[in-house]
Amino acid sequence: MKQKIGILGSGMVAQALGAGLTKEGWEVMLGTNHAPKLDEFVSVHKDIRVGNFIEAAEYGDVIFLSVKGTVVEDLVRSLPTKLLSDKTIIDTTNPIVEQPPQNGVLNYFTNYNESLMERLQKIAPQANFVKGLNSVGSTLMVHPDFGDEKPTMFICGNDKIAKEEAMDIIEDLGWEVEDMGAAEAARAIEPLCILWCIPGLLNNDWEPHAFKLLKKIKF
Repeated sequence: MKQKIGILGSGMVAQALGAGLTKEGWEVMLGTNHAPKLDEFVSVHKDIRVGNFIEAAEYGDVIFLSVKGTVVEDLVRSLPTKLLSDKTIIDTTNPIVEQPPQNGVLNYFTNYNESLMERLQKIAPQANFVKGLNSVGSTLMVHPDFGDEKPTMFICGNDKIAKEEAMDIIEDLGWEVEDMGAAEAARAIEPLCILWCIPGLLNNDWEPHAFKLLKKIKF
């Protein structure tokens, strides 16, 4: 049985996930403080509900965080504890600062010994955060088409059941999923966004691309 999903955000990522998940049979509510921004979107996707952040968090059995990394910590702090308790929260955000990239390289407000998701987990220890869908552009998040190859989406988190729930959802969107371990692995997963964006930011080359983990077959 597919769960209800609350997506906190109203931008391109939230809209892509909302449309894709609804098409796959999930019930979705987008949470936003800028509802008019979604008027055109919901006129096309009539099955998607829209509410504020608290309403969407309450609606979702699983929650997606799909806002800017600069505001996500304040957003999580603003949500009542009971709405996050024991829920799977798929964190798609990246700690990108509001300044131009350097030679195509985005700047982060975290360092190599922390990740944004770890900071979120400390803010809401009662929730089960899973990092995922942060290392690809919104146009490729749903059923990325690379012929016979499925690209890899790396995830991590501290709770086994939450990662299994996240894996089911992300696989439903057409990805091969690789569990990289506990929350500390987000320190490696979040910078993949930097790597993914370099061709576009440096050379305006946004040709579809994604990461693939290759494994040697054991005989």
